[in-house]
Amino acid sequence: MGKTHGIVAVVVGLVSFAVVAGAQSAQPPMSNQSMSNQPAQAPSETLSPAAQAKIMQALNHALIMLPYYGVFDNLVYQLDGRTVILTGQVTNPSLKPDAARAVKKVEGVEKVINNIEILPPSPMDQQIRERVKQAIYGGYGPLFKYSRNPNPPIRIIVKNARVTLEGVVDSEGDKNLCTLRVNQISSVLSVTNNLRVVK
Repeated sequence: MGKTHGIVAVVVGLVSFAVVAGAQSAQPPMSNQSMSNQPAQAPSETLSPAAQAKIMQALNHALIMLPYYGVFDNLVYQLDGRTVILTGQVTNPSLKPDAARAVKKVEGVEKVINNIEILPPSPMDQQIRERVKQAIYGGYGPLFKYSRNPNPPIRIIVKNARVTLEGVVDSEGDKNLCTLRVNQISSVLSVTNNLRVVK
């Protein structure tokens, strides 16, 4: 593999990641935030694959170790040269600045752009989060294996009674089953299933 230009987008805590060639066409895989309003920047520094991998490993560790990062949060980062762009959604407002501070400490990172969305407080949304968590992680046969993972592979994002599932599952059948389980919750207005199948 030769030199890689562009953005490396990584879902925090997941084993797989994507190297996207061409920064101008790269899109964050799990973000409700548009990058089009960012000011134009000079071309970013090109890092070797080994340097990228080292920084990404450190970033992943720094973010997954955040004390309040849980199943109802979704953190994604993009590595563009030595600039890290944070996106995703969190329920605890302190997670946004905490994530930026943790990333800034990583050796090799020179700049952090923090586009993490803080989800609005809502008792109804919190009730839905708990019900979705029970539906997926509550011991239901085919999905029980995911409840034993200390780093929840299925992230549950709820905003205005609309549920988005992020993360990874083992099969297309498990992915479809998650949608089916969440759709059975009467207070859920819609389900967006962004789960990726990894084998």
